[in-house]
Amino acid sequence: MLLTASLIWGTAFVAQSEGMNYVEPFTYNAMRTLLGGFVLIPVILAFKAAERRKNTPKTQYSAKNTAVGGICCGVFLFIASSFQQAGIAGTTAGKAGFITALYILLVPIIGIFFRRKVPVRMWLFVVIAIIGFWLLCIKENFSISHGDVLVLICAVFFAGHIMVIDFFNSKNTDVMVMACIQFFTAGILMTAGMFLFEKPSAEGIISAKYTILYAGIMSSGVAYTLQMIGQRYTEPTAATLLMSLESVFAALSGWLILHEGFSVKEFTGCVLVFAAVILAQLFGGEKTDMIEEKGEKHMIGEKNEKVS
Repeated sequence: MLLTASLIWGTAFVAQSEGMNYVEPFTYNAMRTLLGGFVLIPVILAFKAAERRKNTPKTQYSAKNTAVGGICCGVFLFIASSFQQAGIAGTTAGKAGFITALYILLVPIIGIFFRRKVPVRMWLFVVIAIIGFWLLCIKENFSISHGDVLVLICAVFFAGHIMVIDFFNSKNTDVMVMACIQFFTAGILMTAGMFLFEKPSAEGIISAKYTILYAGIMSSGVAYTLQMIGQRYTEPTAATLLMSLESVFAALSGWLILHEGFSVKEFTGCVLVFAAVILAQLFGGEKTDMIEEKGEKHMIGEKNEKVS
């Protein structure tokens, strides 16, 4: 399930890249994010119905914290996905996947400002990632594309998104409902941006319908549900490693579908970025939250619920 989720997220970079041929960033994100919110509604109802059929004790979640958490996560999701979608228009799907994956390394670095200790070895992984980013993105004239910069900014906000999720996960929130609220919050903000800064057309949206449907239904609804179920039966570190493969799937799908390629220098950069991400998960210090649910202890690992 987790491997399938990472495959869907990775190939969604191709859908996002293709969608930019027909509509502008806010328009594309607004359509697919709102669609993702609507897709999650029947999923949530199905989970609730299954719990009732099993006669399991109902967990009393905090409605206030769930709503506030969903709105806060939605704001971060709006900012991160907006930078990502705009950046994809100026880079390749494969490069965007690897640059976005840097959020895994950025989380502990940002944690310094919240007085969280960062293991010394984590700085080594950051250095490896920086070297990889340099080889992947910096051109011979020491310039970096506008698209790569935007995707890097998106990775910073996705790291912030993870920290917001981590904060509200400890506040007795209903995770799936919070995710649904975040989709609608981000979608409403994107819709506002669409009308303020772009000129959406029905023709363009219809032309991009398949990419929007794939990103909205598969990336948000299906992949998120697979992640929720899969993490119940998978050790947290293994789960995060599996889901980190989305960057590899983004590169492979970009190569197979869009015929994108990497130079030897760029490929070396991809390898270093991916190695740094994997090493950070294996040896960087694992963070999990313990919550009491239905009379049992469940381990829930940290993972950014992305748009992509």
